[in-house]
Amino acid sequence: MASLPKATPGWSRVAERARGRGTGTGLVALFSATLFLSAGLTFLVQPMFAKFVLPLFGSTPAVWNTSMLFFQTTLLAGYLYAHESTRRLGVHRQAALHVAVLLVPLLVLPVAVPDGWIPPGDGNPVPWLLGLLAVAVGLPFFVVSTTAPLLQRWLAATDHPAAADPYFLYRASNIGSVLGLLGYPLLVEPSMRLEEQGSLWSWGYGLLVLLVLACAVAVWRSPRHPEAGGTRATGDPEPAPAAAPDAGRAASLDAGPRPTLARRLRWVGLAFVPSSLMLGVTTTITTDVAPIPLLWSLPLSLYLISFILVFAPGSRPARLQRAMVFALPAVVLLILVILLLGIRGPLWIVVPVHLAGFFVVALVCHGRLAGDRPAARWLTEFYLLISLGGALGGLFNAIVAPALFNALAEYPIALVLAILCLPGRPPLIAPSRYARRLDLGLPLVLGAMVALIVSLTALAEDAQAYGRMFAFSLAAGVAVNFVRRPLRFGLSMGAIVLAVALASAPDDRELHRERSFFGVYRVTAAEGGNLHRLVHGTTTHGAQDLSPGRERTPISYYHRRSPIGQLLMAMPPSVTTRAAIIGLGTGSVACYSKPGERWTFYEIDPTVERIARDPRFFTYLRVCPGDLDVILGDARLSLRDAPDRSYGLIMADAFSSDAVPVHLITREALALYRSKLREHGIVAFNVSNTYVALEPVLGTLARDASMACVAQADSRSRNDGLPETDASDWVVMTRHTQDLKAITDDRWHDCQRSSRPPWTDDYSNLLSALDLNG
Repeated sequence: MASLPKATPGWSRVAERARGRGTGTGLVALFSATLFLSAGLTFLVQPMFAKFVLPLFGSTPAVWNTSMLFFQTTLLAGYLYAHESTRRLGVHRQAALHVAVLLVPLLVLPVAVPDGWIPPGDGNPVPWLLGLLAVAVGLPFFVVSTTAPLLQRWLAATDHPAAADPYFLYRASNIGSVLGLLGYPLLVEPSMRLEEQGSLWSWGYGLLVLLVLACAVAVWRSPRHPEAGGTRATGDPEPAPAAAPDAGRAASLDAGPRPTLARRLRWVGLAFVPSSLMLGVTTTITTDVAPIPLLWSLPLSLYLISFILVFAPGSRPARLQRAMVFALPAVVLLILVILLLGIRGPLWIVVPVHLAGFFVVALVCHGRLAGDRPAARWLTEFYLLISLGGALGGLFNAIVAPALFNALAEYPIALVLAILCLPGRPPLIAPSRYARRLDLGLPLVLGAMVALIVSLTALAEDAQAYGRMFAFSLAAGVAVNFVRRPLRFGLSMGAIVLAVALASAPDDRELHRERSFFGVYRVTAAEGGNLHRLVHGTTTHGAQDLSPGRERTPISYYHRRSPIGQLLMAMPPSVTTRAAIIGLGTGSVACYSKPGERWTFYEIDPTVERIARDPRFFTYLRVCPGDLDVILGDARLSLRDAPDRSYGLIMADAFSSDAVPVHLITREALALYRSKLREHGIVAFNVSNTYVALEPVLGTLARDASMACVAQADSRSRNDGLPETDASDWVVMTRHTQDLKAITDDRWHDCQRSSRPPWTDDYSNLLSALDLNG
């Protein structure tokens, strides 16, 4: 690995004079403070604006991955601007240009979603979301993202003692990033409304403009060093001959050869892997919990912390790197086993394992980048290529993987690539001339062995899972012996994982699998193939028993003894004659409708409607007696077009895997429901959730709206052992208490309430509602 250039004697004399003038500390403090604020703004705006747009997309975790792709791509554009403008103009002229560029975003602040932006009801929402991000936050984010490489390059062009190695400023930048990122869910989100958050960010940007201007003044007042400042612009006067100390300094800045193509590609690859892995981990741990910015922020925070640790001065990064290189094979194997077995709980064990494994990989990859960083002359190119790798990782996860795979395959792919990022170690015995052939041959042998074992065990009923585990463990145990040759080890693990995936017999219980922007959907069969379930993540989103005579029987969360079954059978026709159901699923609840009644389902994902209408899987929408309509698009946006006071029943039954979209349970959402509800109508909420307690949230909303509120947690179905029943928790509201008298089951109780303020579109505190005990 390349090492940083050592200071020359001439530069040491310059450093001594600078220290004597007492200017060194003040300059470093100014640049560090500016970078700290810039990084904080950069990573504060990401979860903040994701929350701005979440309600438009059903609160799916894919919003975060797509947003990250946008931010990574914009970061790449910012780094490209920093690199090219410095290279072509030199540092001093570039600083003047950048001060002017800083002023432009002031025209589009504060940050907010522009009026009139409504996502498409069908089709791919990714281009629309990227366009919204570009219009609403693209320009300010682009300008702020340029600060880190520019200020480090500016410092390198001054006469400061640390100018030869300005990478230490990267620590201040990443510390600000982590604090901005974690400060959002812990401090900003619980205490400020979205409008206030946008204003706070705008004031922070104004302060950044002043600090960058001060840094530019410091650069302009510093003696010019064209050798260190980039290519001399056309028309610049020829520089005067430099004094000996300055010549030494220029040599220090320019030390080391131009990075080779192989070295540049290595930088891109080492940045790609942790970027892709970060998004894979984020999707995995948020699919079945909640789209909570804190959970999104954790992997990204670890990603940034890894940069802080590996770019720290001294010998500690080297010792940490050696420890992480040693640990990486074990953690990768552990996570692959978890994925292979489908282990998803308990949460307090599985989530830390995923996060720890990602952190180890990030430290290894970023540690190699830190150890291979070039001289300051190539600093902006170095950051540009790191940004390119990060953007490619985001592109792979947000665009390429959903188009290629019908499962979350990008996560294990990134884990296998992480093995290839291990540094090579001297072999215990001298390699033979056939070593390179074995790097390809041995992985093929292991893959073939795994495929054979898995194929044979698949012939025995119920033995395939054990066969997969045995084959994986046996082959992985052999592959670990190749750890000193990362290529052989990585290709072996890739061959093993691929063989397990390809050789496994199709699951007879899985009838269909499809992936959309909103997640992976599976249709499974049980009970002799007649009981079909729609599964998103690990959560059932409806089921149907297709046995003769039972096609119209609501089951799953909607069976007749369930809370919603009790409610719908007790309600008079004046309530059920016109109903709005937010969330289609399989359409299970439709068979509570009666002939002549019109029920309208509001569904955000066209994939769900296509599956629900496919007679091979579900037939509720075809055989249930009422007139059933499906309107595609976000329910809150679509409901606005419905006539006021037109519905006797509004049922909010939408989920993103196990998570209830927050924008459906806010003060504004309830006000919309009330405006569309008849005087004696009912609003019902399915709040079944593993890790978030929503009954107190809705109880507080009901009190705020002066509505009666009752709730029931169906623990009986949780323990009855019947495959056609699933437990569910429901909250019901109405304007008049007497409208609930028809409900006679004594398990209904008055809603619990929270002591916190009611949730609104621009204020919610999911952190306070978390229940990690499940």
